[in-house]
Amino acid sequence: MCVAFDLSKLTPWRDEKLSSRSFNLLRWFSLISLVIVGTVAVGLGIISTQFVVKESIERDAMLTAQFIRAIGATEIRHHGLGNMVMSEVIDPRNDKNYSQAVAEKRQRARSEFFDHIANLPDALLANIYAADHVVIWSSNPSLIGQTIINQDLDKAFATRESVVSSYNHADESHAEQQFPHAPQELFIENYVPMLDHNGSVVTMVEVYKEPQDLIARLQRGYRVIWISTAIGGALIYFGLFWIVRRAAILLDSQRQQLVSNESFVALGEMSSALAHSLRNPLATIRSSAELAQEMYDGKPPKNLADIIGQVDRMSNWVRDLLISSRPLSGEIEVVDPAAVLKDCLSSFELQLRQANIQAEITIDSSAFVVSHRMMLRQVLNSLISNAIEAMLKGGVLRAKVEVVELGRRLTLTVSDSGKGMSRQQELMAFKPFYTTKQGGLGVGLVMAKRIMERFGGKISLSSKEQHGTTVVLDFKVASQGQQHRAAEAA
Repeated sequence: MCVAFDLSKLTPWRDEKLSSRSFNLLRWFSLISLVIVGTVAVGLGIISTQFVVKESIERDAMLTAQFIRAIGATEIRHHGLGNMVMSEVIDPRNDKNYSQAVAEKRQRARSEFFDHIANLPDALLANIYAADHVVIWSSNPSLIGQTIINQDLDKAFATRESVVSSYNHADESHAEQQFPHAPQELFIENYVPMLDHNGSVVTMVEVYKEPQDLIARLQRGYRVIWISTAIGGALIYFGLFWIVRRAAILLDSQRQQLVSNESFVALGEMSSALAHSLRNPLATIRSSAELAQEMYDGKPPKNLADIIGQVDRMSNWVRDLLISSRPLSGEIEVVDPAAVLKDCLSSFELQLRQANIQAEITIDSSAFVVSHRMMLRQVLNSLISNAIEAMLKGGVLRAKVEVVELGRRLTLTVSDSGKGMSRQQELMAFKPFYTTKQGGLGVGLVMAKRIMERFGGKISLSSKEQHGTTVVLDFKVASQGQQHRAAEAA
């Protein structure tokens, strides 16, 4: 299909100018949203993991404190120490204030309590402090008798609440962190205040634990949180990207439509001016040339025929401009594209034969489509005319009709074996006023595109130099209700 001379570049320059100034929505969104979504996802992941770790450690510390206090209360009852509490029994320095029998009970209760503390699950080290911060007892005997000063211990004595800290390695500022066996990974320090009857902190139990089960659960929690965060962030990003991409495509389509509309406005104004300014002078010139031909008895000069031919060509330009500038009018009809195609080819039968072109029609399947019969004829006439002009030395014109997309769409393909187009010509084929035909105006394919889009269809073109051109018309198949209404109207 032919498309040789560029009548003008009235609109491409405007299109390029708009493109150069346009904001690339998709590019900026893809970059900025990736940064924002990534930052939010990482932030949520960090907050979630810290929350899980904190809650898990505090929960473990609470259970440890409850367990230690329960052990103390049980030992007091077991040894019949009356109204005493374990916090008063732990310090052996107070035994001198009691009788020998009571002191012995206190010693047994204390010894069994220490034994339970030493054998707590996952315990690395256990220390018990008096109110003066002296280590009364420790699972590491070398710490007994030492005075320990640190902020967490002071805080636990002052607030009378459990204080929990987690470490990944031993802290040199904590002199009491002298483990018989070094921890392999995360370990927890838990201060458990032991209160007397007056609610005062008399002694403090410090337990270092390396809870393997808790650590394994935290690691699984890390994986679940980060995988969920990554998947959620990716879904949000790609979901928004898809929406913005559709919006960018729509905006670009609207921009192109705006440029096209501006072109057709200019075309309409130019057409009206041409029609009023050229029609009468052209008619006068043609009439004068015809009268001049009649004045000769013999063969008239060739230049008179040339004048008439050029006048006719200019008249055709004016007519094409007027037709292309008019608003598309016509109600939606249910049309059989195969029948219209056959009808159009039959009207070109003489031209095809004179140009030594063989026409081949293939109808794999057909259906009624949403279109307008006269406008569809105009589209097919333009395509067939272009194909004939592209095959100056003869060739094959192929047309194929088939239903696709499970009966929802119908395609009508028209291809030729002509000279084809370059890549640049192919890209410019649907630009107004662009043509590769000698003496053409460049509105045929533009009108075909407008007509197809008017009825919800599409037109696409592919070409290769010396291998011909293929144009595909994509129609929306008419619904059963539309076909029924069309049958009733007929």
